[in-house]
Amino acid sequence: MRPLSPSDQLFLWLEKRQQPMHVGGLQLFSFPDNAPDDYVAQLASQLREYLRVTPPFNQRLTYKLGQPHWVTDEHLDLEHHFRFEALPTPGRVRELLAFVSAEHSHLMDRERPMWEVHLIEGLQDRQFALYTKVHHSLVDGVSAMRMVTRMLSQDPAENGMPPIWAMPPRERASRDDGGPSLWRSVSHLLGTSGKQLGTIPTVAKELLKTVNQARKDPAYDSIFHAPRSVLNQKITGSRRFAAQSYCLKRIRKVCEAYGTTVNDVVTAMCASALRTYLMNQDALPEKPLVAMVPVSLRRDDSDGGNQVGVILANLHTDEPNAGERLVKIHQGMEEAKDRYRHMSPEEIINYTALTLAPAAFHLLTGMAPNWQTFNVVISNVPGPKETCYWNGAKLEGMYPVSIAMDRLALNMTLTSYKDQVEFGLIGCRRTLPSLQRMLDGLEEGLADLEAAAGL
Repeated sequence: MRPLSPSDQLFLWLEKRQQPMHVGGLQLFSFPDNAPDDYVAQLASQLREYLRVTPPFNQRLTYKLGQPHWVTDEHLDLEHHFRFEALPTPGRVRELLAFVSAEHSHLMDRERPMWEVHLIEGLQDRQFALYTKVHHSLVDGVSAMRMVTRMLSQDPAENGMPPIWAMPPRERASRDDGGPSLWRSVSHLLGTSGKQLGTIPTVAKELLKTVNQARKDPAYDSIFHAPRSVLNQKITGSRRFAAQSYCLKRIRKVCEAYGTTVNDVVTAMCASALRTYLMNQDALPEKPLVAMVPVSLRRDDSDGGNQVGVILANLHTDEPNAGERLVKIHQGMEEAKDRYRHMSPEEIINYTALTLAPAAFHLLTGMAPNWQTFNVVISNVPGPKETCYWNGAKLEGMYPVSIAMDRLALNMTLTSYKDQVEFGLIGCRRTLPSLQRMLDGLEEGLADLEAAAGL
């Protein structure tokens, strides 16, 4: 029996019918060479033989003295968690995304381990898909990506590879290893940050500088007063999922032309998509939208340590020129990175926690509408850099499926895979009708940047 940490409990407290708190992922595979037509059915039979479920997938909730704990489920029903399903004809991507949209809308059963794996056949072009969802109290998005990566191989000849629920367990890493998030930063503020009194002088100094700059610069001030938007209304429990792949080479060419980073360009693509979508809805605010963007602050080639910060990025959606918009986004990102470069990791965490605390209070309670610190989350989760396979089936794409919330109706998450950038957009179906049209906006945003750069 293991108690849940305060940050893990937060995802249980936040959950309600219109606000499921699970994260997910969609992987698209091609049949192995010379595979029979019933290959996916055979694969389903093989997966059902993995009856030994390893942590954390064998853990269910229980309560002791009113506090939630994880306990091993001795009567786990694998048929409930692993499901073999077929898409309706004609088995296009449209049907696949509709399936994920519906499944991601459903709350998970708290009487069982809170995860599901859906093996999906019936796709065109001899392909199949794997959709996995796990409650955020059990695992975070970065940890889930690591699990999926461990499940895969770079050898197309390797077989007998177990599914995600049966992999040999590894020591559970600290949640802080998963990079920054709104909730991790706030839980840190409420929990351990008080122990780090040595960070107070630097954090206070940077906050004062930030406030003074906001007083002088109206564009900077918008970071602390994000405009009211249809993105920040109450939502329903119905979800719409949209996904698309983009060639990383195209994005890198834009980076070289403008002297920016990949993260700058994908943020600018998201800004263009939001601008176009909201203009078509006659709902684009006069002031620019603001995004919460986790960014890497690493200045060397090392792998260790947590060198990531959260930036509140002005998206400059009031700027009609795509090239100018990218330049302004890049400048804002660099200013925020420069601020963090003079701070220790502990100071960065506490500064982030303090700047995000008003937003968290508003999202949790809805009692402070004037504290709309940001309008949307744009998150980038690194994925495998080489071509991957699962039991001989080639991984063609992997798309993150995140969380939409009251007053945060859209989440734009992307991951890198090989020479691709994979976007996964999740939003409230009623609040944001025809959400899939944002995919056109992403493509148009990238094309506009290419045109402006003369590519």
